[in-house]
Amino acid sequence: MRKLVLIFALSIFGLGYSQDIPKVLKTGFSKEALQQKVEDEDGKSITIQQILDQHKGKVLVIDFWAGWCRDCLKALPKAKELEENNKNIDFVFLSLDRSKEGFDKSLERFEMKDKENYWFASGWKNDFNNYVDLNWIPRYMVIDQKSAIAKYYAISPEDPEIQTTIDKLLK
Repeated sequence: MRKLVLIFALSIFGLGYSQDIPKVLKTGFSKEALQQKVEDEDGKSITIQQILDQHKGKVLVIDFWAGWCRDCLKALPKAKELEENNKNIDFVFLSLDRSKEGFDKSLERFEMKDKENYWFASGWKNDFNNYVDLNWIPRYMVIDQKSAIAKYYAISPEDPEIQTTIDKLLK
């Protein structure tokens, strides 16, 4: 009986902390979300709009992650594999590390320095993350050549819909 109670309690606890799939899968960004600022490795501020503008005309995968996130670190090898298998598309990494020092250490420690990285200096709760319903990391989004959202919600780089979406956009 104790085992049943324990299993029940653990399953209820686990459900309380699982990710919720957003009810609305958005296909575009709000003006406020696009004006959200992030910082690059040098501490220079840039908006999400400016990042999207730099990749206009290309398929873009946005990878939300942090060096403290176990799930993100477990996903890194498969994320790298996704990137290696799609050399003709762009990848941007948005870090949710808690400090600039943590961001810098994570880039070094996980061999991310050669990638396009930005950090949310404003923290997790900001206009962009709130708009895209960011409630868990890792999270992946696919952006089409016109900066619209083609794949809104994926929690693993192994989600087959990521590759399917990329392939459809490249046809």
